Amino acid sequence: MISPVSPSPALRDATLRARAQELEGQFLAEMLRHAGVAQTPDSFGGGIGEDQLASFLREAQASAIVRRGGLGLAEHIFTALKARADAPR
Repeated sequence: MISPVSPSPALRDATLRARAQELEGQFLAEMLRHAGVAQTPDSFGGGIGEDQLASFLREAQASAIVRRGGLGLAEHIFTALKARADAPR
């Protein structure tokens, strides 16, 4: 039986960090939505199309926040994921 090749620790850590940052970005996008960021104005708004596209704006803003250091949530998530991946099986 051939055992699966495990990725190098550096590649695995890079993947875990990227996933942690994605999760922080989604969290921030949701928080921005609840804060009313990119909310359609009641008068002279763009209708349902604007509402649908506003989510893309929030996601882009959240990604930019994460790239600039974010809230630190991604680092905590990464640390937890790394500890779990490093744990003996």
